[in-house]
Parts: sequence; C-alpha cells; structure tokens
Amino acid sequence: MEQKTTLVECPRDALQGYSKWVPTKKKIAYYQSLLNVGFSILDCGSFVSHKAIPQMSDTSEVINELDCTHSTTKLLTIVANVRGAEEAVKFNKISYLGYPLSISENFQMRNTGKTIQQSIPILSEIIRLAREANKNVVVYLSMGFGNPYGDPWSNEIIVDRVHELEAMGIQTISLSDTVGSAQYTGIYSLFSALIESFPKLEFGAHFHTHPNQWKDKMNASYLAGCRRFDGTIMGRGGCPMAADHLVGNMPTEKIISFLSAKNSPLLLDLLAFESAYNKCLKLFN
Repeated sequence: MEQKTTLVECPRDALQGYSKWVPTKKKIAYYQSLLNVGFSILDCGSFVSHKAIPQMSDTSEVINELDCTHSTTKLLTIVANVRGAEEAVKFNKISYLGYPLSISENFQMRNTGKTIQQSIPILSEIIRLAREANKNVVVYLSMGFGNPYGDPWSNEIIVDRVHELEAMGIQTISLSDTVGSAQYTGIYSLFSALIESFPKLEFGAHFHTHPNQWKDKMNASYLAGCRRFDGTIMGRGGCPMAADHLVGNMPTEKIISFLSAKNSPLLLDLLAFESAYNKCLKLFN
C-alpha cells in the first residue's frame, strides 16, 4: 500500500517577504479558499517580531477569523522564540508550531539572533509548551542541503543533529533547501540515509527551486522515500538570499502533478484548488 503523503501549503512563506502590505481581510479570504482544498497542513502565519516581518503582524487576527469547521486541514505557525510559542499555544485552531533551526551558525544568527547552542534550550522550552497545549513541534532544518557561508556541513552533521532532536522528542523534521542549491544526488543521499536511520520520524522537504529544477528535486526526494512536501501556489516567496531571482518556493501545482503521476494518494478538491489559484493571482496582482 502506498504511503500516505502530507502536503503542506505555505502562504506564510509566500507572503512574508512580499513588500506590498496585504490587508488582513484579503489574507483571510485567501487562506479560507486554501482550507477548502484539503491540504494536510496550512502554514498560515508566524509569531515573530512585527518589525522583522511586518506582513505577519496580523497573524492572531487572521487565525481568529478563519473558519476551520468544515476543513480537515491542520494549522501550523512559525515561532522563533519562547514568547512566540506562548502566543501560538493560546489558539486551539493551531495544531503545529514550526521552529527554524539551522545547520549553519551564520544563518541561525541571521534568522533568530541566536547561536545554535543558544537555540537548543529555547527549542526545549517550546516543546514543553506545545506538549502542555496538546500541540506538536515541527523543526525546519535550514541549510539542510548545504550553505553558502562556509560553515561545516555533511550528511553526518545532519544525522547527528537529528539524533539530538529525536532525543528531545521531535517527531517531524523538514529539511529546507534554503537558497535553492540542492542537487539530485545530495537530496537522494541525505533522505535515504535519514529515512533508513530514523524509521520512526517523519521527514519533509521544503524546497526552494529554479523553475527548471523542480522535477529533479521532487524525484530525488520521492524516490528516497520522502512523503511530506511543502509548497506555495505558483512558487511564490522563497529565500531573499538566493543568488537567482527565479528561485522561489516549490510550486504546489507542480507537486500535485508530480504526485498524481506517481498515483500517490492526495485527497484534494481540484476545483477548490483552481479557485484558490485564481485568488492567489489576484492577491499578488
């Protein structure tokens, strides 16, 4: 029997770097259309500094207004510190807290203002808060496939970090191709090693990609056994540090077409997806 596939739609990632302010009511309407599609998870906001990411300053209001009554989609929000986690766990609608932990010391400092060593006890406290609120923590391993800063990186370093996270109680780890540099061989090798070594954990792929490279990245991770994929409609968003302006998130429509060709079970309402796609076109003008 084919393994269940988890599809995570990430409008938060699409919007957070968008320079034009998107009114709260428009965010709510767009997210509501996404809830109708049947995605496994909706990455719908972040509880981080409003100065750092102004576009996410209305996350609380957005979540309060979302109607999840008739949707099977679970909500995920990003938190970068304990204060953010304390806010997130107040919402019954939120099922997952996502925490960014980098393999690169430089990127961890840029992203959270903390070293990796300083970040581990913060993550421990976030895990405690989540457990008390009956929520799960997803760790996003930034620079999961290498980095441009010259920090030490290898499959062994990733495996050691996963051992540490497993011991802390983390069950889901999403590897982030932060600057879109991952290649087929490296993707296949890393996912194969992790899935074989940690059979009880769920591993996901959060790819940033050039339009010409999406299929290789999907194919490598899928053949290695990965069944959790993050995407955004039209590939909106991505990392501003990617050298190529064409590098964005993995387009959700490409993920759907790829998985459909593999006969991978996806219980999606494709008419609702078309409607959400059209709303995305209007939202980003």
